[in-house]
Amino acid sequence: MPTLEKLREFIQAAGQRVGKTEIAAHFGLNTDQRAELRGMLRELTESGHATPIGRKGLIAHDRLPDMAVVEMTGTDPDGDPIARPVQWDRANGPAPVIYMAREPAGQPALAPGQRVLARLKFIGIGRYEGRTFKRLHSTAPARILGVFEEGRIIPTDRRQKADWRVPANEVNGARPGDIVLAEPLPTGHGLGARPARIIERIGRMGEARAVSLICIHAHGIPDVFPAEALEEAEDAKGVTKRNREDLRAIPLVTIDGEDARDFDDAVWAEPGEGGWRVLVAIADVAHYVKPDSALDREAWARGNSVYFPDRVVPMLPEALSNGWCSLRPKEDRGCLFVEMNFDKAGTKVSHRFGRGIMKSAARLTYEQVQAARDEGTVPDGVPDDLIGHLYGAYEALLADRARRGTLDLEVPERRVLLDARGQVQGVVPRARLDSHKLIEEFMVAANVCAAEELERLSQPCMYRVHDRPSDEKLEGLRQFLQSLDLNLPARDRLHPRDFGGILERVKGRPEERLVNEAVLRGQSQAAYDPDNIGHFGLALARYAHFTSPIRRYADLLVHRALIRGLNLSKGDGALTDAETARFPDTAEHITSTERRAAAAEREAVDRYLAAFMATRVGELFEARISGVTRFGLFVTVEENGASGIVPLASLPDDRWTLDEAGRGMSGRNTGLTFSLGQAVEVRLAEATPRTGGMVFAMMQGDPSAIRPRGARSRASGKRLSKAPARRPSERSSRRE
Repeated sequence: MPTLEKLREFIQAAGQRVGKTEIAAHFGLNTDQRAELRGMLRELTESGHATPIGRKGLIAHDRLPDMAVVEMTGTDPDGDPIARPVQWDRANGPAPVIYMAREPAGQPALAPGQRVLARLKFIGIGRYEGRTFKRLHSTAPARILGVFEEGRIIPTDRRQKADWRVPANEVNGARPGDIVLAEPLPTGHGLGARPARIIERIGRMGEARAVSLICIHAHGIPDVFPAEALEEAEDAKGVTKRNREDLRAIPLVTIDGEDARDFDDAVWAEPGEGGWRVLVAIADVAHYVKPDSALDREAWARGNSVYFPDRVVPMLPEALSNGWCSLRPKEDRGCLFVEMNFDKAGTKVSHRFGRGIMKSAARLTYEQVQAARDEGTVPDGVPDDLIGHLYGAYEALLADRARRGTLDLEVPERRVLLDARGQVQGVVPRARLDSHKLIEEFMVAANVCAAEELERLSQPCMYRVHDRPSDEKLEGLRQFLQSLDLNLPARDRLHPRDFGGILERVKGRPEERLVNEAVLRGQSQAAYDPDNIGHFGLALARYAHFTSPIRRYADLLVHRALIRGLNLSKGDGALTDAETARFPDTAEHITSTERRAAAAEREAVDRYLAAFMATRVGELFEARISGVTRFGLFVTVEENGASGIVPLASLPDDRWTLDEAGRGMSGRNTGLTFSLGQAVEVRLAEATPRTGGMVFAMMQGDPSAIRPRGARSRASGKRLSKAPARRPSERSSRRE
């Protein structure tokens, strides 16, 4: 075996990512020595001399110097700044995270974008502690998003603690309550808020569209199409049946949400020889969005559509997304389709791809289809037996899914209900019907066929990959589950069905939601990658996205690859060699845009929920503890999923001790104990729509929570006594 120093020298000399296979080959190691090699490589990474990059690679990593220029990127849950090194080569993997110490008393907090010369201390792989040595005043964030109030800009990001001062001559017509974009102004070395110039007024805080506007601008989501792309979309025309298979006699139907406007998939099924014949037709976006066109460049930049409660920021202009690429009923549309044959047990027997022209028989909603199934009715325009055939094929596919043992989490999505004026009327769990699952199973089957077909054709494929949970996440999850007497097998023997067994055991128990959420957080994030590693959650060896090219760029690439490999319509809109060469960069980019969209959508729901809850400050709610930290408890309201913090300073005066695993907190003098999953009653103390943040007060152990005669909790629809809760500053505090 090589020494650690020899290993480090080899990785350093490589100058690029190397994997265990290359290392073993270089040193002539056999299979029996692999385990020892893994241990040595783990030691190198833990000591900071190598950094994991990708799924299986390592790259040499010299530790950061003891002193370096760093830039603030946000704050941790404690409110302390987080930074990254300014000089960092992305080829070396993700930049290390630097946890900055708080500034001394009298100094303003470090704002995101601010740079300082910091003393650094290595604390673990990819992690450093930092302490400000000197503030650098020549740099600042490129822009500031916030609400203009009384000559100041209050940031909309709850992680940004510092306000900005706007000189009178830099207001640019903004009025109090405006949502604004601003840029920092040069500043001296004085204390206090830093100056900024307002460069754009985006909207008004409190208006119907304010929430989505904040999220769009906070995440840098492109929402204006270039004129050239709009012109290309407007010039689009319908397809003819030339070089296409005519499917117009087949009564394909679309099944979507009630408020959907872009219909990119249609389905049909009938009994086949010993099983089921299923047809999935997808809008032929590749016919309209040609490689390297203005439409293509903009679609690539956006990566995907983004869905907010009050609007959609589409990947393609409306002339396409809601027009020629939408499978509207009774209108001819171009499509790519896959015909699949399954036996009675749901095992696929064969599949065939083609390019066609179709005419949707009906636009159905999930609720319509479910009602037709439950009540035995037939929706207008649909053949009498189609609903039954669709569910028959679905039940066969469901049986195959059960045999695979997939990961099926029950984490309810939240649906924001808006009135005609855009005001929040409520936030409710989104219904999940069998009709939703039917479409999901059909789409999964079609996606698997796309990946298999591209491999058969030796064409490049943009896989949808999902790795096993990382060792770090799995260990944290394992410790949490063990506290509930739930166990998981070792990582190398872990299968998605093992998680399914855990979830089945907690079904109906108080901690069911908490366990589902913990299992979700313990998973790796799905991603796009030209190299296949399979999809762990779906228990599939190969998987690609094929079914939504209107709203996902990855699907469009898969369509183009199929067109090229099968020479469909003489290769019109086929994948190019230049695109293929960019696959690794494109995969990283569209994975990033997908996560950007998910974060923006999640924050929008949080802000809408905060706006809804702001009208109910002072009310009591049944909740469960969803997080335990040294600075307080996080709680989630049972009624609508609203989450917020119970600050430690608001708990009864005591010496509070956090258990080692971070799953509980106990008071030495009061005897009170708070633990993950525990049912509690809380009072809403504060809700801030600007940031989406909420603060709650715990009723357990609070003498002021003794209710007047006749007072009832929110579960009974009444308000608590209007006596104000004590502020944290009114309590003596001895905290651990």
